[in-house]
Amino acid sequence: MTVEDAPITRPVVGARSRTITPAIRLGLVFAGLLVISLVRTVTGATNLDSVGAIQSAIIAAVPIAMAGLSGLWSERAGVVNIGLEGMMILGTFGAGWAGYQWGPWAGVGFGVICGVLGGLLLGLAAITFGVDHIIAGVAISIVAPGLTLFLSQLLFANAPGGGDQQSPPVGDVFKITVPGLSDWLNTLQGKGWFLVSDLAGLLGGSLTQLSILTVLAALLIAGSGFILWRTRFGLRLRSVGEAPYAAESLGVNVVRYKYYGVMISGAMSGFAGAFLVIGQNYINGQTAGRGFIGLASLIFGNWRPGGMAAGALLFGYTDGVRLFDTDGTAMRAFLLLVTVALVLVAVLQFRRGQRAVSAVALLIAALSLLWFLTTTSLPGQLVTAAPYAITLLVMGLASQRLRPPKADGLTYRKGGA
Repeated sequence: MTVEDAPITRPVVGARSRTITPAIRLGLVFAGLLVISLVRTVTGATNLDSVGAIQSAIIAAVPIAMAGLSGLWSERAGVVNIGLEGMMILGTFGAGWAGYQWGPWAGVGFGVICGVLGGLLLGLAAITFGVDHIIAGVAISIVAPGLTLFLSQLLFANAPGGGDQQSPPVGDVFKITVPGLSDWLNTLQGKGWFLVSDLAGLLGGSLTQLSILTVLAALLIAGSGFILWRTRFGLRLRSVGEAPYAAESLGVNVVRYKYYGVMISGAMSGFAGAFLVIGQNYINGQTAGRGFIGLASLIFGNWRPGGMAAGALLFGYTDGVRLFDTDGTAMRAFLLLVTVALVLVAVLQFRRGQRAVSAVALLIAALSLLWFLTTTSLPGQLVTAAPYAITLLVMGLASQRLRPPKADGLTYRKGGA
């Protein structure tokens, strides 16, 4: 019997396995909203969950989530993809070049194609020639910015509205706004009522000027989870990332499925890059390290779509609030939110036996609380770096029970052992 014929079965769950049900997830979301509402009430930071901040958070989270999804596909196939940033850069250039000439959807399509080319380059180096995966990915992230800068100088310098380091403006795609409901939620959010206004801000930001690309990204994340864990194609692809020689003995073409993984990975990175360009224009350095944050969100999510998306939303939320923090109160309020989050991390790590990590989390929480109590504003440089610092801090302390694919990053040779 081959893997193609093998039935898809769920793994046996031990007595100590913790299953997060939809009810638990909903409860966690409600608890998070309750904490944010309390902090907003205490600090007076009205932009902590305003409609505009939530909109900005979603926009910031989508490219991070798609970069993380890109890494998920390649690493589940056993190929470490450090080249996410470079593939995103290729996607931004492709979207800028095609988008201003033939429209936004052409830009999305060509951005995806450029990302796929980056994925094929990674596959050629890491899969076919056996180059170390880290070295191959770093090389792509180094080459891509120089290549796109050269091409932008060649193709955009004389284009109307373009320049040496930017493309002409690219049109936008359709955006969804629920008539009447969006305005009502926006008004309700402005009332400042405890919990009610916070929920209105969350819903209003999610239902106002929502790009169709955001909806497509959400479908891609959900669809990837279904394909990888509920289809035979996903079973075979994950098998080459866990035990490639065992998969080979069952008739799986390991090299082919590894190439499938890196090509889909490249497509997702290209889409992430295109998302940054559509409705604006291509600008040199536009990705700003989002590919690496996407990789961090993938690790935070334990190589699972849901956890990866949660990590991306964490970054997107902090970055979105920063953009709407006109008076500095919201970023100061983040010190209190970080304190609460780190106390929760400390409790969870203590229960898992990670006492050293728990102690570090409590120490940082105490320092964060002390800072909140002794300051009225934060330096501008710290505000800019806050989304990166907060995201990496919480991810670093929370991600202590990671389980990457067993053969991730290992060189495979057909017929080897």
